[in-house]
Amino acid sequence: MFTRAITLCVLLIASFIPASAIRADNANVLTVWRLLDYMAIDYRDAVRDGEIINANEYAEMVEFAGTVKDKLDNVPPSSAKADLQKQASELQTAIGRKATPEVVATLARSLAADLIKAYPIPLAPTAVPDYARGRTLYAENCASCHGATGNGKGVASAGLDPAPIAFTDKDRASERSIFALYQVIEQGLDGTSMASFAHLPPQDRWALAFYVGSLAYPPDDVTKGEQVWKSDADLRRRTTLASLVGERPATLVTSLGDDKADAITAYLRRNPAAVVQPSSTSLTLARTRLGEAVLAYEKGDRRAATDLALSAYLDGFEPIEPILSTRNHALMVGIEAGMGELRAAITRGAAVDGIRAQAKALEDLFSDAEAALDPHQATSSSSFFAAFTVLLREGLEAILIVVVMLTLLRKAERHDVVSYVHGGWIAALGAGVLTWAAATYLIAVSGADRELTEGFGSLLAAIVLLWVGVWMHRKSQADAWQRYIRDKLGQAISRESTWGLFGLTFVVVYREVFETILFYTAIWSEEHGWAVIAGAGTAIIVLTAIAWALMRYGRALPVGKFFAYSSALLAVLCVVLIGKGVSALQEAGWLPVSPLAGFIRVEILGIYPTVQGISAQVAMAVLLLIGFWNNQRLASAEPRDPQG
Repeated sequence: MFTRAITLCVLLIASFIPASAIRADNANVLTVWRLLDYMAIDYRDAVRDGEIINANEYAEMVEFAGTVKDKLDNVPPSSAKADLQKQASELQTAIGRKATPEVVATLARSLAADLIKAYPIPLAPTAVPDYARGRTLYAENCASCHGATGNGKGVASAGLDPAPIAFTDKDRASERSIFALYQVIEQGLDGTSMASFAHLPPQDRWALAFYVGSLAYPPDDVTKGEQVWKSDADLRRRTTLASLVGERPATLVTSLGDDKADAITAYLRRNPAAVVQPSSTSLTLARTRLGEAVLAYEKGDRRAATDLALSAYLDGFEPIEPILSTRNHALMVGIEAGMGELRAAITRGAAVDGIRAQAKALEDLFSDAEAALDPHQATSSSSFFAAFTVLLREGLEAILIVVVMLTLLRKAERHDVVSYVHGGWIAALGAGVLTWAAATYLIAVSGADRELTEGFGSLLAAIVLLWVGVWMHRKSQADAWQRYIRDKLGQAISRESTWGLFGLTFVVVYREVFETILFYTAIWSEEHGWAVIAGAGTAIIVLTAIAWALMRYGRALPVGKFFAYSSALLAVLCVVLIGKGVSALQEAGWLPVSPLAGFIRVEILGIYPTVQGISAQVAMAVLLLIGFWNNQRLASAEPRDPQG
């Protein structure tokens, strides 16, 4: 608490200091840190066994130690300042008495670590560095001195004293963090030909630092490093972008050994995005777009604000929605509803203060989502339960519809057409596999694409099932149903209509497969992969048992009752699907959103609290009631079938 209080006081005092003075103080701290890092590595080239082996190098070490002490005298007041000055004096003394490189390195690194604690400065990039961009920048700015391969023998290196650093020097590279390289790139190095590249944007400097930091680790180790990374769950949990930037490769040797540490360094320095959780990246994008939407709205550009708010959902939140749903469904619902309400408020021209308040509330929910999506929150049991419930929920709708169609065809003794229904759901499964492969390896399926696929699939299925449901209800009411089954149904199912059955089955099943793929892609992880497979397997067993029971019970039902029960079931599914379809199209920005405050949300029934969604379900229910009423009217007017 005492340390926090001191830090708070320092921050309050700093708030009254001009920005230029703060930047100067940060520059002093960064310069001291950079000199300490340099001494920790290069002192070994100046002294060995208590003897000077390079007079110029040793003189530089003495000079740098003095500079560190002088600059620490000029940093702002702090409770830790006296201790930092004491450590600087100890380091200066150690260099003066030609202490061993190990002692000097320990003193320098300890002082550097305490310095950052006392005077916090940003230690990591704000976005994942672009390694390819770093390669381009190196060729343009560094290769002439340091060499195309980083061996320090570029065409412009002749006569430079000291000679350019060889980035391929493995021993030296193992002691240099990406942060240290970044600082040298930003500030240059006094007394050498290394100039400052502060004119480059920060992200370019980070990209260059990652590229330079990879040159001592051959590309051949990247594949091995990737395998080690994916197989070591504990390493993935404790590695962040900040730790990747701040830690020296040498620190990995203790826990992993030389070979694995080198391979991991080769992989991660070329692929820094591997350490960033997709959920973190997505939520960062959501926050950014949300902030931009508020700024656009404040400027009076309502169209841009709407587009940015929609992007915050589709590009930022929607990709992590499936996994958040399995971790904290209520939170997912709250964020989804909040983002819809924000878009609606922007559309109707709400007060700016209200828009700001809604955006702030969403940002707080995003913080809760980050906590819920922490990899440590995932357990084997949660992965199993998520995989089980997702497949059971998504598969049940498809099975109900497919079973009704199969039972109908068998009762009509049209076994020759059954293969079209089976072909439809099998093709849908195959298309689902291809979709997963394409989305994983070939293309990026955007949030809008996902919502539109679900939305239009639901609407198409609802419209077709409306007709089928009313038709089946008609046959359950007519006294002539036996004659229809016996004489007409066989002729009615022509070659064209069999392909219609194939298409309906495909659309219904593919919609559920597509949705399931999204969830399984989100919850899959190497450490709990077996739990996901077990959950899916259990759900398949349960769904198979349900399908078998429905088929057996359906066959035993009299035809009239079968039609009656099936038409009721399809009527419910029509209402459910139309609600889900409208909701998906709203989330994709194709339909407006008018929230209904206080209205219940029941996803399994497709009930979402918006005017458009509820209206569509009411309209569908009315159409079904009209169809059923008309069936009753026609049935009462028809003569009884003498063969019935």
